[in-house]
Amino acid sequence: MLLKTFGWSFAVTALGLVAAVFYGGWTGFGIVAILSILEISVSFDNAVVNAGILRKMNAFWQKIFLTIGVLIAVFGMRLVFPVVIVAVSAKIGPIDAVQLALDDKDKYQQLVTDAHPSIAAFGGIFLLMIFLDFIFEDRDIKWLGWLERPLAKLGKVDMLSVCIALIVLLVSATTFATNAHQHGGIHVDKAGTVLIAGIAGLITYLIVGGLSGYFENKLEEEEEREHEAEEEAKRSGKKVPAIVMAGKAAFFMFLYLEVLDASFSFDGVIGAFAITNDIVLMALGLGIGAMYVRSLTVYLVRQGTLDDFVYLEHGAHYAIGALAVILLVTIRYEIHEVITGLVGVILIAWSFFSSVQRNRRLAAAEGEDTASNEKAEVPSGV
Repeated sequence: MLLKTFGWSFAVTALGLVAAVFYGGWTGFGIVAILSILEISVSFDNAVVNAGILRKMNAFWQKIFLTIGVLIAVFGMRLVFPVVIVAVSAKIGPIDAVQLALDDKDKYQQLVTDAHPSIAAFGGIFLLMIFLDFIFEDRDIKWLGWLERPLAKLGKVDMLSVCIALIVLLVSATTFATNAHQHGGIHVDKAGTVLIAGIAGLITYLIVGGLSGYFENKLEEEEEREHEAEEEAKRSGKKVPAIVMAGKAAFFMFLYLEVLDASFSFDGVIGAFAITNDIVLMALGLGIGAMYVRSLTVYLVRQGTLDDFVYLEHGAHYAIGALAVILLVTIRYEIHEVITGLVGVILIAWSFFSSVQRNRRLAAAEGEDTASNEKAEVPSGV
């Protein structure tokens, strides 16, 4: 099971490290290894959240997520995305941006750094919406009940998460983005850029998330109708047509996953420049890390880990909220990637151990009930 799920990740790791040695020697090998570990640690919460969505898909779409989705994640976000940032910010063509990345790495890094406020605003607001919609939903299972119960009551207010996200964006633009960025020794006001990028992140979330939810609801309706048709078919002996909405529902959920993964990868891509400004080594290291995040997502789904450890999903969403805040703060202040990774790891580890304790309490309670029932069944005088 482990080899089947992580086999491609192991293969890509071997090929990537060998390529790093040929390209940059043992120094390149070390940089790629560090970047891989950084990407996995920062994106572990991504895998948990992805697993919560992916488990709603069938085996075919899970395979699509591991094939086409990997190409989008590895080549799109870890290789093409930094080039697109430079091309847009410097107003040059993609080919010129690639040439710049290979020939003038310092200037390339500076251009990516210049684009950081808009990247952080887009990703921060997108991730913040995911967190807010999660904590404002009334759930049967609550991890931090003292916090989640009142928030679930507040969540009954329509569009509350959107209002809060817009307030946070406005505060970020006026607090962090004003005189936030220094270029050539001159402070530049990025408030307008941050506002536009943040609104774009909000719109992206509403469109993709809304379409995904719409088609998921349609799929549930079709499944109910199919179940009724199956019952009728058993009585009449007729064939039942397959669900036609499954493809659309799965497609938009897949699209939502890709946008989600893109938002998670922003901090990893930007943080990688603290280690290297070589686009080739960066793509190798982050690509290897992205493969493990993908494999871990599928592993969590197939092992039923989220069903066994019910607070994991909560911990991952709290980590998303923390990451959203960190991204918005980095519009002006630099936060080390180790801190970003540790926050997510600590929250997920806390939720994991809370799940273990919950399972032990339930098992103990079930054992007591069984013992009391057996005692009650023993005839008196025996």
